[in-house]
Formats: sequence, C-alpha cells, structure tokens
Amino acid sequence: MAEVSTAAAPAAQRLELHACDGHAIVAHRFDAQAPRAVVVVGAAMGVPQDFYFDFARHLATRGYTALTFDYRGVGHSAPRSLRRFPATLTNWMRHDYDAALRAAHALAQGRPLYVVGHSLGAQLPAASPSGGLIDAMATVAGGSGYFGGMPLRLKPFVALMWFGIAPIAMPLAGYFPGRRLKIIGDLPSGVMRQWRRWCMKPDYLLAHEPGAREAYAQARFPILSLSFTDDLMMPQVNIDTLQAHFRNATRQVRRIAPSEVGAKSIGHVGFFRRRFADSLWPIVTDWFDGLTPTQETSR
Repeated sequence: MAEVSTAAAPAAQRLELHACDGHAIVAHRFDAQAPRAVVVVGAAMGVPQDFYFDFARHLATRGYTALTFDYRGVGHSAPRSLRRFPATLTNWMRHDYDAALRAAHALAQGRPLYVVGHSLGAQLPAASPSGGLIDAMATVAGGSGYFGGMPLRLKPFVALMWFGIAPIAMPLAGYFPGRRLKIIGDLPSGVMRQWRRWCMKPDYLLAHEPGAREAYAQARFPILSLSFTDDLMMPQVNIDTLQAHFRNATRQVRRIAPSEVGAKSIGHVGFFRRRFADSLWPIVTDWFDGLTPTQETSR
C-alpha cells in the first residue's frame, strides 16, 4: 500500500458546469497539492454528490484532484421543485456526465483523467460524448440494472416499484417522491420512466441508447471492478454481463466479502462511508498509483 499523504484534506470548491445543451449543473472540486491526475466521481442513482465528499478528500490527500457533480434534478443541481422537471438518463449521460468529463480534462492539463463510478455512475461515462477522454475507470458496484438478473428475493419488491408504486406516485406528485417513500430518493419522472425501460432489457442501456454499444466496445482504458458479496442491488452476474461489452478494455475484478475488511456489511453504498477509509478506499488509490507516472518519470 502506498504511503498516505499527511496533508490536510482540502475544502470543496463549488463550480457551475454548463452542459452542451446549455443546462447548468453544480460540481465541487477538491485540489491535490501536487496532482498526479484528475478523478471524476460519478454518483449512483439518486445519490447526491455530498455523499462522496469524504472519498473525494481522500483522493486529494493521495495526490488526485477530484471532481464530484450532481446530475440535473439531483442534489445541488435540483430545482426548488421537481414537479414536471424535464430530465432523462440520456440527459445525464450525454450532457451532464459529458460536462464533468470535459471540465476534468481541462483541469488535468495533460495529466491522466480517471473515473470512479458508483453503480449508475459506472454505467454512463463510456457512452458519453467525452468518454474517449477517460484513461482508466474504477467501478464500484457498477453493472446492469437488468430486472432478470436480480436475486429472487428482491424481485417482488422491484416488480412492485416498477409496476405499482412508481406508476401511481409519479402522476400524483409530478416526479418520483422517493424520499417520502424511502426508496432511492427524489427523481424526475423522465429519469424513472427511462430507467424502467433500461431495466427490462438484458443489455440494459445498450439496448436503448444509440451508439452506446459501440462506445463500450471501443473503450480501451483499464477497469478495476469492485463488488461486494452482500450487495443485493447489484449481483455479480449483472456486473459481468454489462462489463463484458468492454471487449477491448483490460479488466481487474475484485469481489469483496465484508469479513475481509472486518465489517458486518458493505452493501450497495457502504464503500464510500468513512469507516472504510483505511480498508477499502486505498484499493482504488493504490490501483491508480500503479497506473500513474510520478512527476519525475512523466517529465
């Protein structure tokens, strides 16, 4: 394991990024003192970027300037009311993620550009217009949301959400009121409707998004794929099915049991909690270290 910097964790710098369709999204930047690379942290469905701030600070203390962002309609990028707010997963992929990658590329100034994608945040970047800028990607619970691959005990709940709760709640609220329902989080209706369509197909987004299949196949960056044995939301079969479409990318796979890191659970979102700062987070930064030239060798 590489030595961890003793530098103080940096404060977040708020940025406003402008997508190619003119929409503004909010990002936060965490500067490393002597950055070796820039890392975009892509969020999971309905998870605000604040959840990743501690991990972003960890990246900065390890020499990686980090950029977090919220998709339109989520967190800092949400309007006062989501009622009838127009947003889709296609917007998130082709406009919002693209804006984050372009901003990070400009910030990198010739240094490598990496991605840490959590769940949905690992699905979208390769198929964004700027996916070709990525030099490496670490995926955390990053696979397909295909309904058929879900564990049997989870399928009744997922079916109830897609065919009962969401279709009833969205017309009444004008958006998906996930916070009140304690499911995922508040989301624009267009996002939920499109996500349902993706989840009904074995090839997930590749079955619906023009050019996505080709973009996955053309990606040549290395991938570190992390998954967890107690993550019911993202079974390994769905990870392998989606990531198999990265035909020209080298892929390192690690499936981790909570007991390996002295924990009772990790689940779908646990990786990014502070209690795993010394056990799980260095897996990613050590991997980046192995890919990234030092300042001396890069001159």
